[in-house]
Amino acid sequence: MQEKFKFTAVAITLRENPLVWRNTWTAIAYADGKFYDDVKYDLEIVDRIGGGDSFSAGFIYGRLVKNSYDAAVRYGNAFSALKHTMPGDFNWATLQEVESLLKGASLRVAR
Repeated sequence: MQEKFKFTAVAITLRENPLVWRNTWTAIAYADGKFYDDVKYDLEIVDRIGGGDSFSAGFIYGRLVKNSYDAAVRYGNAFSALKHTMPGDFNWATLQEVESLLKGASLRVAR
């Protein structure tokens, strides 16, 4: 895709579905001739709707604010993982919750 369409970066999410309500989730990207990946989250699914949009939002944040494709994949992956634990199609996770998850916190939200 990068060669054909001249994209600067290409990113995708990867889901495994061992059970309907239990999935694994991760993401990868290719940019500047390098692959970027992140941890695989083990998710107890509440609602899958909005997971892709959440990944895109986190990816854009990581790329523009943190100026890094590595951060883009990590933020997108974490923001999307958190979204899977929430009902509805809107992600209510805060930046603090995403950054806590990036530091190794649980997917359980502490509010």
